[in-house]
Amino acid sequence: MAHEFKFVRTIEFSETDMAGIVHFSNFCKYMESAEHRFFRSIGYSIVTNEIDPPVGWPRVHTSFDFKKPLRFEDEIEIHLLVSELRSKSITYQFRFNKLIGTERELAAIGKLTVVCVSRDCNGTMKACNIPAEIADKIEVAPADLLES
Repeated sequence: MAHEFKFVRTIEFSETDMAGIVHFSNFCKYMESAEHRFFRSIGYSIVTNEIDPPVGWPRVHTSFDFKKPLRFEDEIEIHLLVSELRSKSITYQFRFNKLIGTERELAAIGKLTVVCVSRDCNGTMKACNIPAEIADKIEVAPADLLES
């Protein structure tokens, strides 16, 4: 079962603001990208059409604590950890680490909560239990990995 996912990317110029620092809104995109890659790592897409009924994952909470600025061409590691798994929701914790050689410098911590939903014939979303075939592949990260 999976409880974490990591990947490395380079900060693009278009992600920075007039001060040359990554604009805060991009951290939401980074979290979403990590979540999508996490789902692919367990054999699913975030657009889960192979399950009947198909389910979606709207965001119900996001938050960040920024520690150090990130700038154009910085190499960063985005580290997703499952911090809570409930019957209808998943909460992820994210660490955004600036890579400096073999060292990691914590730049930000994020949190994202998503709810599993299905749609009725009119397209109305309703919270539903996470399908067992997905839930069975996910577990909460060990406490020693999670930020307090």
